[in-house]
Amino acid sequence: MLPAEGRRRVQIEGISPEIDGGRFPIKRTVGEEVRVEVDIFADGHDVVNGVVQYRPETSYEWSEVLLTPIVNDRWQASFTVSELGRYVYTVLAWVDHFISWRRGIAKKIAAGQDVSVDILIGAQFVEEASDRATGNDSVQLKTWAATLRSIQQEDAVILEQKILSPDLLALMNKYPDRKYATTYDKELAIVVDRERASFSTWYELFPRSCGEPGKHGTFKDAQARLPYIADLGFDVLYLPPIHPIGFQFRKGKNNTTTPEPDDVGVPWGIGSEAGGHKAIHPDLGNITDFEEFVAKAADYGMEIALDLAYQCSPDHPYVKEHPEWFLHRPDGTIQYAENPPKKYQDIYPINFETEDWQNLWEELKSVVLFWIDKGVKIFRVDNPHTKAFPFWEWMIGEVKRDYPHVLFLAEAFTRPKVMYRLAKVGFSQSYTYFTWHNTKWQLTTYFEELTSYPAYEIFRPNVWPNTPDILHEYLQHGGRPAFMIRLALAATLAANYGIYGPAYEVCENRPVKEGSEEYLNSEKYQIREWDLDSPYTIKHLIKQVNKIRREHQALQSNKSLKFHNTSNEQIICYSKQTDNFSDVIIVVVNLDPYNTQSGVVSLQLHLLGLNPYQSYQVHDLLTDAYYTWGEHNYVELNPFVMPAHILKVNPIR
Repeated sequence: MLPAEGRRRVQIEGISPEIDGGRFPIKRTVGEEVRVEVDIFADGHDVVNGVVQYRPETSYEWSEVLLTPIVNDRWQASFTVSELGRYVYTVLAWVDHFISWRRGIAKKIAAGQDVSVDILIGAQFVEEASDRATGNDSVQLKTWAATLRSIQQEDAVILEQKILSPDLLALMNKYPDRKYATTYDKELAIVVDRERASFSTWYELFPRSCGEPGKHGTFKDAQARLPYIADLGFDVLYLPPIHPIGFQFRKGKNNTTTPEPDDVGVPWGIGSEAGGHKAIHPDLGNITDFEEFVAKAADYGMEIALDLAYQCSPDHPYVKEHPEWFLHRPDGTIQYAENPPKKYQDIYPINFETEDWQNLWEELKSVVLFWIDKGVKIFRVDNPHTKAFPFWEWMIGEVKRDYPHVLFLAEAFTRPKVMYRLAKVGFSQSYTYFTWHNTKWQLTTYFEELTSYPAYEIFRPNVWPNTPDILHEYLQHGGRPAFMIRLALAATLAANYGIYGPAYEVCENRPVKEGSEEYLNSEKYQIREWDLDSPYTIKHLIKQVNKIRREHQALQSNKSLKFHNTSNEQIICYSKQTDNFSDVIIVVVNLDPYNTQSGVVSLQLHLLGLNPYQSYQVHDLLTDAYYTWGEHNYVELNPFVMPAHILKVNPIR
């Protein structure tokens, strides 16, 4: 059987970005550029041309940007996404007979050949374009066609000026002959988020620890902590689950299975007679108190990120109302959560293979919609890798269709392919392996992966040096300098980062036992009292680093991250800059929390838009010191004083 149209000669291959053959969208934020590259070519020697077409998914009208050649049949074009929601883009390419004619006749003129017939061919192309054009453009093209026909072979100067006129070329490029154009066989998608998806600074807080000593804190108590957190420079305040906590199999202090009567339980053991995922823990307050807390946080420039943990305590209303949503063992009991040898008897995981999966999905989506109605715009999702991928793709897609400003952070410390899949199905940001990457080699190779294609197109890393679950041995043994080092790395390697406080700023580093990553007296299991003015606090450094992040656009993106050579494996150096090189930041960090380290930093200045034969003034934004730097630079960093340089580059004039 013959094809519907066999005269489409242009081939389109190797388009990027394209994720899994177009199965999944790429990610951008409003105002960001999308750079498309593609191979386009045709048989023979004719010139090809093409455009990238793009539009918001809700629009039927395409915008276009002309492709320009790079090398070896590779072409590129860029456009900017300007509104929230989903965009689609594709490629259209065709044999450009006018440009082919123009190139050929130019060679003939240069060779002194007779081009009288060729001129008439070109005039015909222009005449046909005038029929496709409108308004004054059509008139101009008809005039051009008449002009070409009037040119005589002997008028050599006029011949070359008119035929090769850039004005004529510009007009013809507006109205090419596309009747045999090839369109790429897919419309590729882009999810466009708001800026906070790509640049955010998170602080995790347990509201129940914000009350008076010995008392369970409330949202009103937590409001008093807001000025402190805002002053540190955080713009997202993440709350662990705020729902009622179950009583059956409640865990006691330090994860004991024999709780005392006054033990408050684990916030992730959600559900009691007081309600489930749409209820507030009675000791925290009520829905009105929560809404007031959200509004007050906004007054301080912060958004509330709510924990979304799709799991239940044995006392959750779902257990009685929908027992079919849980996995039942042969003895009739419900299967509790396990990660052998760990057991979580106080948590029942949801069975996503239930026969009643449609009603389950709708109910879980309604939880998100409930809290959106209460002012929540960000959800930190607990263990999403233990729930079905099709559910996340459906639920996040449904929510973002109506609420494109809502963001989802995946708390998924799991295998790389699983983490990337979660990003593909819709998660706006993701936790990373940063917590366990502490050497120069580990950090360099990992962040080079995250900032390379295709990871960069789908995966927005949000790096945390600690969480309530994770106190890495580096922090346990490295003391206050280790906390300073990991802060400097997290805040400058990634545009999204967070800390669990106040444990982090007061340098809490006591594990429950040697070899464990669990905190001693973990806030997961009990209310804690924190000395915010502890002599060990690094809150002033946190405030300073966050101020630097806000004031320097180079640190608000990951795409320009580049690593530079150092002569000492204990010293890491990397840089970030804006597209126009107006803001160039160089970061140097001593990775050794015990000893002063020194060495030579060798910069690839050309990658920073700088002349390698020139010296530059650099301003250390941490110490306010100024240095003169060039291609090779000596550094010495004492971890007990200041383990890092954050250097702003200023050309010496």
